[in-house]
Amino acid sequence: MRTSTLRRLTGLALAVAVVIAPAPAAAQSRVTSPKQFFGHDIGDDYWLPNYTQFMAYWQKVAKESPRAHLDTIGVTAEGRPQLSLIVSAPENIAKLEHYRSIAKHLAYADVSEAEARQFAKEGKAVMWIDGGLHATEVLGSNQLIETSWQFLSRNDEETNRILKDDIIVFVHANPDGMELVANWYMAEKDTLKRNMNIPRLYQKYIGHDDNRDFYIANQNETTNMNRWMYLTWFPQIMYNHHQTGPAGAVMFSPPFRDPASYNFHESIITGIDVVGAAIHARMEMEHKPGVVDRSLSSYSTWWNGGLRTMAYFHNMIGILTETIGNPTPMTIPFLAERQLRFADMPYPLPPLQTWHFRQSIDYSVTANKAILDYMSRYRETVLWNIYRMGRDEIARGNSDDWIVTPKILAEAQAKMGGGRGGRGAAPLDAFATADFGRGGGGTREQYEEFFRKKENRAPRGYIIPSDQADFLTAQKFLVALQKAGILIDRATAGFTVAGKTYPAGSYVVKTNQAFRAHVLDMFEPQDHPNDFPYPGAPPNRPYDNAGWTLAMQMGVKFDRVLDGFDGPFKPLDPLADRIKPDPTTVVASGAGWVLSPKQNDAFHVVARLWQAGADVYRLNRAATVNGKTVSAGSWYVPANAKSTPVVQRSAKDIGVEFTPSGDLSASADKTPAARIALWDRYGGSMPSGHIRWLLEQYEMPYKLVYAQELDAGNLRAKYDVIIFPENSIPGTAGGRGGRGGAPGGGRGAAEIPAEFASWVGNVSIDKTLPKIKEFVQQGGRVVAIGPSSINIGQQFGFPITNHLVERTPTGTTGTPLPSDKFYVPGSLLEVAYDTTADAARGQDAHGIVFYDNSPTFRLGPDAAAKGVRPVAWFESPSPLRSGWAWGQNYLDQGVAMAEGTYGQGYVYMFGPEITFRAQPHATFKLLFNAITGPPPAARVVP
Repeated sequence: MRTSTLRRLTGLALAVAVVIAPAPAAAQSRVTSPKQFFGHDIGDDYWLPNYTQFMAYWQKVAKESPRAHLDTIGVTAEGRPQLSLIVSAPENIAKLEHYRSIAKHLAYADVSEAEARQFAKEGKAVMWIDGGLHATEVLGSNQLIETSWQFLSRNDEETNRILKDDIIVFVHANPDGMELVANWYMAEKDTLKRNMNIPRLYQKYIGHDDNRDFYIANQNETTNMNRWMYLTWFPQIMYNHHQTGPAGAVMFSPPFRDPASYNFHESIITGIDVVGAAIHARMEMEHKPGVVDRSLSSYSTWWNGGLRTMAYFHNMIGILTETIGNPTPMTIPFLAERQLRFADMPYPLPPLQTWHFRQSIDYSVTANKAILDYMSRYRETVLWNIYRMGRDEIARGNSDDWIVTPKILAEAQAKMGGGRGGRGAAPLDAFATADFGRGGGGTREQYEEFFRKKENRAPRGYIIPSDQADFLTAQKFLVALQKAGILIDRATAGFTVAGKTYPAGSYVVKTNQAFRAHVLDMFEPQDHPNDFPYPGAPPNRPYDNAGWTLAMQMGVKFDRVLDGFDGPFKPLDPLADRIKPDPTTVVASGAGWVLSPKQNDAFHVVARLWQAGADVYRLNRAATVNGKTVSAGSWYVPANAKSTPVVQRSAKDIGVEFTPSGDLSASADKTPAARIALWDRYGGSMPSGHIRWLLEQYEMPYKLVYAQELDAGNLRAKYDVIIFPENSIPGTAGGRGGRGGAPGGGRGAAEIPAEFASWVGNVSIDKTLPKIKEFVQQGGRVVAIGPSSINIGQQFGFPITNHLVERTPTGTTGTPLPSDKFYVPGSLLEVAYDTTADAARGQDAHGIVFYDNSPTFRLGPDAAAKGVRPVAWFESPSPLRSGWAWGQNYLDQGVAMAEGTYGQGYVYMFGPEITFRAQPHATFKLLFNAITGPPPAARVVP
């Protein structure tokens, strides 16, 4: 085997790198089977291999077969090598770099049409097949073993044709999870009791959310896979295996339901349908019933950010299947409606049969082969199509282009009088009143007026000024783009565009690039259609979020440029020129330094200073430094032997700006190091896991606390602040305080391993809440996020009620609004901040929050008297900035965040998910402000 292309390109020196020499061609017949290696066939009942065994098997067969090239694409969160096995004909394996180069040129569409035609004739179709992303969905990782073995060992005509025409990139998506889940399953001696109910998340930090991380790529595994897909192999089609299938069926396979994103190329939609048809057709020809599509699932192509879905925004066909099956046999349920054939279920599955894991393996292999066969038969077309889409996107970025959205359509319908208004303005409903076959319609002038407005053109590019207050966060956003293969320029000198001057060091992201759709999706607001099955019905829930514009989530300041522009711009290679913070200069000319509270990374420095034992102060009023006013909330760091090394190191590796100053301690409050506790539970919590990851990035030490420790009390002796993520605090009606299985995760209390016994239990109103109140009364701080916020506020007796209730002319009824009146799934809304509030120090007067049907408060008239004040609120009836907000007018004047005093302590209540998936950097300061605490002088006992 040749040295890894990835390591050569990036200079990575991974100690875990796998280097396997190729086997001679004559050895092909001696490829070890899974049965020979594991002692089991893949799919045997009550058996699972772990990742250690998986890795050893791939290493062995890669040595045995000239069809294999094994590589390590990076390390996981727990330090394991993440493997990718490349399989193709031996002559292709010998020229992998050549074919990879062709795939790259076609994906970036950076060659002429004539060259592209030649590349399409010469190149090989590249297919990505992953498995194991969601580790309890064990089919994915096991089908990798079976499929790769079949293509390494078989010599039938179809196999040889596919190997000749295609290059298969097998990728294990979550090695740590496979190790954990398989070991847990196999540890149970009684096969009938084996289960997947693991005690912690199957990815170190984010568990199931590992498929929600791709456009920001916080996690190691995501970064590895993005690099492999968008910067190394550029597959034309990728296949993301998942579980489980719809009840009464075996597998969901595309086509997907509406809506589809308006940003990616139109050929993605039809391309998915073509590949989906190939899967369905092969299943039927092999007499494999029970494969369904469209209406029998929730999956769509609207959302960006998953392993499958981000591919669409790179002109790649992304396929997802959801398939039943488990090593513990199951029975197919009898659902009468699953026995009547229709377009979305052409081949019903007989019910009440015992279903074995091996059958699911066979379905998965069939689906893999269906796509590979399609790619082989239409190899040139597949290669040409990705180039054609890329060239189209480049051309659109070089010219005036318009993208029609529901908002534009609704405005046109309202003015033309042809729409039904409200829900009827949505594209999903747009053809319901179409006058097919009878002509009519609007005029060309109306078309130009409504659909070709000059101000509605898609941008030619975006400029990110280097003089914005939190440029370091803007650079983190740009790194996320680079990880996704986006081309970025940096200004080598000052320049002017559209009458505005920008400083050197500013960044430019133009849309005349092949992956334009991803650029638009990260900068532009999403406009999700109103999606209701019929008037008065509850909404159809989006598969994931409705709006996510990353630049907005991260608080990045940027300008949209609608006309072509140029300047002193240096192109940055996404791999070789990875954006890093620019080191700053520390001037030691005063008593200390001031740090702006607008920089998220100021808190990173504070955490380092705490650990060094250095004093840190926070200004309690504005001050003048070097003739300029610095705001209250700014940090002051006295210069001394403890602080100076931290300041110098942080200026170099973080890039924080330190302003020399005189002694400001008289205008500031000392901020002692915070002892941080973070709630978690048996089985793991994804919101808690994201916060764990976030705290570690900012070097803030923390300790996980579980219900048993909280119930034991004496919390103030150990902690200064306790963080309760969403769904950790139960409401007044009781409940378990969060999602999750039985307290023992499927095992009785006596069967839970001793190392996990202290994790079992849930926060309760009668036992836990009194201890939390005691903690706050004694001077502790509590941070509650999402539903936990209103729950804890009410249980502390604060005058807080639900703002989103039915209203009458005489007042509110207290009845929560139904979803046909108010529904805001995962979207970005604008709030107003009281920047004098402790939690909002460093925030702008207005900002973006992530909102997912989140709590919205109404404060009582006695709130101020009882020590409660609003931190952020919705100040208009139309706060939506990206996504979908049905009935958003109900939010008007509702309080999004509040803080309250209780005894000697503080309670911070954040309704929106301010740390959601560790993506909304624009609201991280709210958490960090709560952690560092209010000035002691502000602590008032009501």
